[in-house]
Amino acid sequence: MLVLRYRYFARIYRALFLLFSIILIGSFGYYFIEDWNAFDSFYMTIITVTTVGFGEVHELSMAGKAFTAFLIITSIGTFAYAISAVTAYLAGGEFLKYHKEQKTIQAVKKMENHTIICGYGKVGKQAAKELTFYNKDFVVIELESGNTEDNPDGITFVNGDATQDEVLIQAGVQKAKAIIIALPKDTDNLFIVLTAHELNPFLKIIARASEKNSVKKLRVAGATNVIMPSTVGGAHMASLVVTPDVMEFVDMIKVSGKSSINLEVIGFDQLPDSFQSCSIQELEERSQSGVNVIGYRSPDGEYIINPDLDEKILPGSKLFVLGNPDQIRKLNAVFGIA
Repeated sequence: MLVLRYRYFARIYRALFLLFSIILIGSFGYYFIEDWNAFDSFYMTIITVTTVGFGEVHELSMAGKAFTAFLIITSIGTFAYAISAVTAYLAGGEFLKYHKEQKTIQAVKKMENHTIICGYGKVGKQAAKELTFYNKDFVVIELESGNTEDNPDGITFVNGDATQDEVLIQAGVQKAKAIIIALPKDTDNLFIVLTAHELNPFLKIIARASEKNSVKKLRVAGATNVIMPSTVGGAHMASLVVTPDVMEFVDMIKVSGKSSINLEVIGFDQLPDSFQSCSIQELEERSQSGVNVIGYRSPDGEYIINPDLDEKILPGSKLFVLGNPDQIRKLNAVFGIA
């Protein structure tokens, strides 16, 4: 907070420091040169520095006149600098920038288990769009302030370099649930992965990679998942040629706002006590939601597609359920999932 304030008020602080120094030098000067009392010395300094044109407090000696001339010359430059500093702060938009960043800091302070997006390029904007659709809290870190000016969705932006520890901390990395690192340079993404993992070892880290040889390095550095947009896009396009019907169905499930079908993931800990450790068949019958369990992830990470109905739901496991929005809402209501 102090660093932020100094960054925006630096010129004003310097101007005030110079004014205070001039007044202090003037007061001591008259006190020692003219042997005046402290108040008269201070008063004479004020009327000299401000050039209000009042008469001298007492008759000045030659040394006192020379000192007064020096005080007038130095104070003119100081006053000019102070006026320009205040004018630049008000007219140059520094006040609005400070106010905006203060609002950002307060908004981030209220967030917990949110997501941080590093970089607001094509990948970052798409990630922000998806998180907005699902009504998830997130913060975007973007170095180029020009990219954040048009903000119709009211996204919370932190302007700064995501490779810097203080910027990640300002974005609430220590309280965040996940971070999406989508900068164009793999070296920058690698550095952010290392920093974020150090600041929050429990953070889910999803990193972008442009080069294939960067994938392993990012995983070793601590990335939970590494995505290569070019590879994913190419594979998806090829799949539309090979299995078009399958891919269109998958897209219908995944594309937000364009589907009447939803795919939901439910963890063991999200289930009420009465549903934990039961079989998939018992869960479907007792919930009466109409959803279908199409996938099961065992506690050791093994994925089972279309699991048997007698498969037990064990601690640490996850269920993948498919249904229309009404069915999903009913299931969440039964389980008490927000």
